Amino acid sequence: MNRTKLILTSLLIITFTSCSDDNKLEEKGFQVRSATGNAETDKENDLNSKALKIEMRPSTVLLTGIQTVRITPIYKVNTNKRDNSTFIGSTSFHYTYNDFTESVGNNWNDNLMPGFSAAYGYNMMNVSHYDINSSKQHNFFEKPVLIRTVYYPTFSKDTLNAKPITRDYFMVTVYNEDTNNDGFINLKDLRRMYLFNLKGEKQKALVPENYSVFKSEYDPENDFMYVFAYLDKNKNGQTSPKEPTHIFWIDLKNPTRSGRMY
Repeated sequence: MNRTKLILTSLLIITFTSCSDDNKLEEKGFQVRSATGNAETDKENDLNSKALKIEMRPSTVLLTGIQTVRITPIYKVNTNKRDNSTFIGSTSFHYTYNDFTESVGNNWNDNLMPGFSAAYGYNMMNVSHYDINSSKQHNFFEKPVLIRTVYYPTFSKDTLNAKPITRDYFMVTVYNEDTNNDGFINLKDLRRMYLFNLKGEKQKALVPENYSVFKSEYDPENDFMYVFAYLDKNKNGQTSPKEPTHIFWIDLKNPTRSGRMY
C-alpha cells in the first residue's frame, strides 16, 4: 500500500470522532445549573456548589504500562425510566489500523498508537489514579466532567521501527466547562485536550482552550500526533464546522513539545 493511501486510511480510523458505540453519548450530558432563572435552583445545580449531587460509580481497573500505577474510569449512574433500575457506561477501546503495523519492527498489539491505549465510554465523568507504592488515590479532575477519550500507557510491550515504545504520561479529551452557557456540560460545548503526568496531575492544555478538537492523525515516522480542532472564532462556546480548522502537532516522545502547524 502506498504512503498516500496509508495516510488517508489512517485518517478514517484514528480520529476523535466516535465509532458506533461512542455515538450513543447523549447530547444532554449533565446539568450544572438551571436555565430557568430561578436563583435558588441555580444555586443547587451550580457545579461549584456542594449541593450538586451526581451519583457516580467506578468501572473496570485499567492496567497501565507503569507497574505501580492503575487507573479506573468513573461513570455517571443512569436510571432506566422503564423499571427504575440503574446502570453505568462500560469501557470500550479504540483499536489501531493494521496498515501501519504491517511494517517489520512495528507491533502495537492492537493499540491505537504504539505505547498508547485509548479508552472511552458512555457518561465517563472522571478517572481515578492509584499509586500502589504510596497507596494514594486521587481523581484527574476536581469536579465532574464529560470525558471523551483517555490515552494511557499500554500494558503490552509495543514496538515502533523495531524499538520498544514506552509512555509515562496520560492525555485526555474532555468537555470540562459549560462553554455555551446553556446550563449543561455536553457535546455542544468545546472539547478540550490536556496532558497529565505519571502522577495524574494536569500539566497543560495540548490544544488552546478556545478550540474544540474533533479528530487526529498519527505520524509513525516522527512519532507525532496531529490534532484537528475548530477555532471558536465567534466566542460563543460552541463547536461549528463553519469556523476555522487548525492543526496542532504533539511530539509523543516529549509531549511538552507541541505547536500549531496549520
